[in-house]
Amino acid sequence: MMQDWNAYRDSLMEQINDYASQSPDVMRGLMTINNAGAKTGKLDPKVHELIAIAVAVTTRCDGCIAAHVQKAAELGATKEEISEAMGVAIALNAGAALVYSSRALEAYSQLDDTK
Repeated sequence: MMQDWNAYRDSLMEQINDYASQSPDVMRGLMTINNAGAKTGKLDPKVHELIAIAVAVTTRCDGCIAAHVQKAAELGATKEEISEAMGVAIALNAGAALVYSSRALEAYSQLDDTK
């Protein structure tokens, strides 16, 4: 069954707002970090959101996906642009698996050095 992303996002935002009332300093800190990345103005906000979607996919964060897809769409991102960002995320995940595979083999080879 497909997820109802709109309902999920609305529910999540209620929970986050509740958390924010319990831990306002944490939320202020997160917002400071979030806003700091955009202060240079070198990338437009839509690009920030496309990057956020790709990162959300690679970190498997459904809440991040729901929030950043909505924001990207509000900023004019098309399905094709989001799909291209996903292509980068998919390539990175596969590439990361390749790189970390070499680390596993290196760890194994060092076991032979102790025998």
